[in-house]
Amino acid sequence: MDKSTRYKIFNDPIHGFITVPKGPILRLIDHPYVQRLRRIRQLGLGYLVFPAAEHSRFSHALGALELAQRVLNNLREKDTTISQPEYDGTLMAILLHDVGHGPLSHTLEHSLIQDFNHEMMSLSIMKELNREFEGELDTAISIFTNQYKKKFLHQLISSQLDLDRLDYLRRDSFFTGVSEGTVGINRILKTMRVFKGNIVIEKKGIYAIENYIIARRLMYMQVYQHKTVLSADFLLRSIFKRVRKLIDEGQSLQFPSPPLEYFLREQPSAKKQISPKMIDLYARLDDYDVYVCIKQWADADDKILADLCFRFLNRDLFRTTFLDKKPGKAFQEEMKQKTAKALKRKRLPDDDQSISHYLSFERSYSEAYKYKNESIWILEDEQAVEFSKAAETKNIIALTEPVVKHYCIHLKSITPDKSH
Repeated sequence: MDKSTRYKIFNDPIHGFITVPKGPILRLIDHPYVQRLRRIRQLGLGYLVFPAAEHSRFSHALGALELAQRVLNNLREKDTTISQPEYDGTLMAILLHDVGHGPLSHTLEHSLIQDFNHEMMSLSIMKELNREFEGELDTAISIFTNQYKKKFLHQLISSQLDLDRLDYLRRDSFFTGVSEGTVGINRILKTMRVFKGNIVIEKKGIYAIENYIIARRLMYMQVYQHKTVLSADFLLRSIFKRVRKLIDEGQSLQFPSPPLEYFLREQPSAKKQISPKMIDLYARLDDYDVYVCIKQWADADDKILADLCFRFLNRDLFRTTFLDKKPGKAFQEEMKQKTAKALKRKRLPDDDQSISHYLSFERSYSEAYKYKNESIWILEDEQAVEFSKAAETKNIIALTEPVVKHYCIHLKSITPDKSH
């Protein structure tokens, strides 16, 4: 039998040729739940700042799958026992780890379903797939939920040094052109070992780990929390907030996307459970649902909604101003007054509700390395040492400190007086 008929090859700009064996994993890739990820941008609205950042959640899922194959093969070479069901289960879990992402990835994560995060939907979809695949995902679900006996398999899916992060840092760095995010993936994978049931890094990989943590910090500063990305995210959330207000008031709105209409009108909650109807409609959503609705709403009778949608479609974004400290009441009140005057000049409503669509006081939070809760361990003389203690440079301790930044999102025509 020709070997080429046993697997499928994907050509990836980050990892080269990705080989996927035919069978349940390839059937999962071909499933509509996974194919939907082709229509969801990995970086949400990041393309508004980095024009080439058009890559999808699908390419990321394939990339993480490839890294999983590499590391599992490496661990087997180092005499770690990994059965074929465990091997396949880990590949399925990493392939599906982001299958629960909604339109534009994290941007709308808390805007469609209350009491929700995408991991909850990923698990719900995995369970649906398991029924369809007649139990073939049992091991994958057990690994994904950290119920499987070999804990190091879950650590490959979700930890401070998981395959998800290794792929997206390298992929996002490539497509944004931010070279500071480049990570030495191959050295990290080659120096991974299982020690006393947990993933550790051999000492010769310590500099690659240091680079990984620094790259993570820099990518948060330059990409994930870029001031224009923060502004674009707020604008999109403001559009959805306005739509909900109009719905609550009983105003007529056109919805070219019935699934999106369901989530905005019904505002379902995942607190008790994610219902089959929620899964079905959520799995029909992608970036295009959002865009087609925004194009429709740009002609809405409501002036605020029409203005916000026009801004979004034409990249007429707000400005983000970082502040030295948490904004006081005087500063907030002054910004509200300036925003009200600016809206009045544009003949737009200037009540408090309307102002809230054009002005926001927020804060960003990032941690490059959470050593207190989830540590990275370095293997030294057959002992596992927490990374910040094993590292030779003192700046690693500084990178463990969370970075909190207060900022104000406002109309570009307004100049904040930060002296308050």
